[in-house]
Amino acid sequence: MVPSRPDRRSAPVALVTGAATGLGLEIVRALAARGHRVWLSARTFRRAADAAAPLVAAGLAVEPLALDVADAASIAAAARVVEASGHGLDVLVNNAGVLLDEPHDALTVPLDVVRATLEVDLLGPWAVTQAFAPLLRGSRAPRVVNVSSTAGSLHDLAAGAAPDAWGPPAYCTAKAALNALTVLTARAFERGRGPRVLVNACCPGWLRTGMGGPAATLAAAEGADTPVWLATLPDDGPTGGFFSERQPYPW
Repeated sequence: MVPSRPDRRSAPVALVTGAATGLGLEIVRALAARGHRVWLSARTFRRAADAAAPLVAAGLAVEPLALDVADAASIAAAARVVEASGHGLDVLVNNAGVLLDEPHDALTVPLDVVRATLEVDLLGPWAVTQAFAPLLRGSRAPRVVNVSSTAGSLHDLAAGAAPDAWGPPAYCTAKAALNALTVLTARAFERGRGPRVLVNACCPGWLRTGMGGPAATLAAAEGADTPVWLATLPDDGPTGGFFSERQPYPW
């Protein structure tokens, strides 16, 4: 379980999916630096442990967790581990994602690639949020952050951009659906009792990561700014929104 430290007994607890590398790892680092206890999750415990080790050595309260967002049994097991820790959960960052269909358009992309993309980029956050909803409802200041993309903005897709400016179809569709899920999840939490759960989506920008490639405009640490901002919103902050660079972005 998350290491207990006498000076951090009241520290908020966060969980970040897909956090072994890139943006997820930087979100973990930033939240831990702000005093959060953070579960660093990856598809295997070994990957999570290897990524967490340098952060722990630097004195940050980070704990590895096996969580494959495309595996229902893995999600359930991770939820049991977090619940058994006794520290609850205050922040869930649904960061895990894939981009599998870059060479294709909507008429050429194989549907098995579409299904694999939706499994991770849409159904993964959906299933993880459902699994951890009971713990979030027990928090005094619960936050859910869905890492999306402006590639899923229907406003942008309908704005008449040149066809070669459009993103991969499965990825764009999954992110558009994730944005819709963000609104629906925010409304669902509003119907429950307890503290106000703030649920928002964001685009971190085009990042120099394994997904974004070396030509991207931002470092992963820069991309972590908006997700971390949403994860640490005040109680009267927005919910059911979509943000880029801390500003509302059109759906």
